[in-house]
Amino acid sequence: MGAHAAVGAHAAEGATGLEQPPTQREVHAPVVIDTNVVLDLLVFGDPNSAELRAALEAGHLQWLATAAMREELLRVLDYPQLQPRLAFYRLTPTQVMAAFDARATLCPTAPKATCTCKDADDQKFIDLAVAYQAVLLSKDKAVLAMRKRLERLGVALNPGADKKALKTGFAGR
Repeated sequence: MGAHAAVGAHAAEGATGLEQPPTQREVHAPVVIDTNVVLDLLVFGDPNSAELRAALEAGHLQWLATAAMREELLRVLDYPQLQPRLAFYRLTPTQVMAAFDARATLCPTAPKATCTCKDADDQKFIDLAVAYQAVLLSKDKAVLAMRKRLERLGVALNPGADKKALKTGFAGR
């Protein structure tokens, strides 16, 4: 694990105005979650997200995000095709963003990783995961195609396929 991998309770805001990753309470694994998985977690109540939700709530995982990731989620929540789903689940974008803010720790924008994603919109997730040696949860095909390159950089991509890994905070990665 890299120097940034040990994360815990919220730290004071840094010079950038963004919270630094927590440092007091040890958490088993930092995790970066792409927007589609965030929607599954916070909007759709996808049963496949139950283990992730439980691991986050139990403190086994520390969700890391950046302001750009937050802005992307806010933008996606405004898509017309998503409005019927939000209405079905009786959610507003404000409620979803409040849930995001309650669970995610905002970090400064990470430096560009040595590997580049074909989908430029996904690069921010890769950069943050590489910078913090974090687990990366994504369903994006361009990201999935980078599995071996990310593993060489210390990033476990979707290890949650093993449900036990989520319960233990990916300790075996």
